[in-house]
Amino acid sequence: MSKCRATKVKAQRPVSSERTIDQLLRTAIREKRLVAFVLDGCERIAEPHDYGIMNGATRLFFYQVGGASRSGRPIGWRWAELGRIAELRLLERHFAGPRPALSGRHVRWELLYASVSRPETGSDEG
Repeated sequence: MSKCRATKVKAQRPVSSERTIDQLLRTAIREKRLVAFVLDGCERIAEPHDYGIMNGATRLFFYQVGGASRSGRPIGWRWAELGRIAELRLLERHFAGPRPALSGRHVRWELLYASVSRPETGSDEG
């Protein structure tokens, strides 16, 4: 049994297809809007910062601001492979923009679709 609890989050619409997840992540990053989604059985509320391909997998780098976490710490930097994200919703609330990374270093992306701190470099196709 997961340590996560259900969290009520006001959302625009539920999402199921990978194509729609791609579109919503690009919109959320471009407009600096919070997202809510389920990852590893836990509902997360997050600021999506970078979205692209790293080490052959499509990933989201995000700062979790609410919801739950299996690690017990629901706030902080997290990674998620796109295939593990479920029930993604775009929220009305905005966030300020880039946050400093703890290490001060940025990772190398094979392809960066969208980023809060860098211009969009990926194709429009998901």
